[in-house]
Amino acid sequence: MIHPDLRINSYGSYLRGRFGCRVSKVNVDGGFTCPNRDGSRGTGGCIYCDNSSFSPRGTQPVIPIEAQMAEGMAYHRKRLGSEKFIVYFQKFTNTYAPAAKLADLYRRALAHPDVLGISVGTRPDALGDDAVALLEELAQKHYVCLELGLQSMDDAILARINRGHSLTEYLDAVERIRGRGIELCTHLIYGFPGETPEGFLKTADLMNRLPVNSLKLHQLHAVAGTRLAELYRRGVFTPLSHAAYIATACDFLERLRPDIAIQRLYGSAPLAIRVAPNWDLKNNQMWYSVVNELKRRGTWQGCRASGECSVAVPD
Repeated sequence: MIHPDLRINSYGSYLRGRFGCRVSKVNVDGGFTCPNRDGSRGTGGCIYCDNSSFSPRGTQPVIPIEAQMAEGMAYHRKRLGSEKFIVYFQKFTNTYAPAAKLADLYRRALAHPDVLGISVGTRPDALGDDAVALLEELAQKHYVCLELGLQSMDDAILARINRGHSLTEYLDAVERIRGRGIELCTHLIYGFPGETPEGFLKTADLMNRLPVNSLKLHQLHAVAGTRLAELYRRGVFTPLSHAAYIATACDFLERLRPDIAIQRLYGSAPLAIRVAPNWDLKNNQMWYSVVNELKRRGTWQGCRASGECSVAVPD
């Protein structure tokens, strides 16, 4: 449902409507690696990837997930008044392990009485049949969301950023979880070298055709220690301006199905490792940059897809 003030279908509102209370995601580190780092698919990982840019300090694999969960829950209870939680296995590729390890971690997370479900971040090329079967089993009694990193639907871009998988592999993974009771979140990034707004906007059409329940979108940004940061220093990577990103993000949202919940609209990194772009905006300011532009336009998520952009925003 489109929020009348936010003009998008926000994931927070979706969760409140589904579960009847304030629900927050709590990040944990299950100690996974990535097939694009250990040589299975590649080495070095994606050119922009440094997990310390998005992993809270308390989420480390040496800390039992129960302790990580307790710290995250306490934070969200105090900050937001959250009552229930979704445990988010975030760092690296969280289906890239034997089924026994996955089952142990997922079930331990779900054993907490205040946990409604799990969200599992992974790659399309690291989703084995055992993992799919386990997630399907858990989804019979719990909320289960699989977060698939696509990043770009352009195979040439995927190759340039050393992503290690193709669009076809993403589409195959989507079909393998279809109809199993598992929600699907897709991760996208805008601003890759050589990418055009027109090319990126085609991704909205792709998402509209697929059983996508939610979506994460953020701008490409470079953090210290990555190959993207080196490309920036050499003048090969020119980051988007804030205005350019906001314009295309809004164009994208106007084309996106209104039933797809939006989990994220921006990316950020700690100041100590942030290289570029540096828009000097807090997270809520980034969120409202998008919202305020939609208000200025008089548009909302999905209005262009339905041909309604010229009429008043729905209640």
